[in-house]
Amino acid sequence: MRTTRETVTFDHPFSLMAVDGLQPAGTYTIDIDEGLIEGLSFLAYRRVATTIYLPLHQGHQGSVQAVRVDPRELTAAHKEQPSA
Repeated sequence: MRTTRETVTFDHPFSLMAVDGLQPAGTYTIDIDEGLIEGLSFLAYRRVATTIYLPLHQGHQGSVQAVRVDPRELTAAHKEQPSA
């Protein structure tokens, strides 16, 4: 298993099916987990999970919740951002 960490910036509020309500604009951390595909003569990986870290509306400053999301939904939410 390998994990790649990325950041994505949303200029406007956005929504995801896995979470109630709109998420505020901002920069979010995303982890992409990939598993090794066995039995090949070369190294190859496939995505097994995508997790976005969202701020908790209740709790201490800096508290986040990890939410598994469909990577296609995340890409679509990011592309739907109105251009400035």
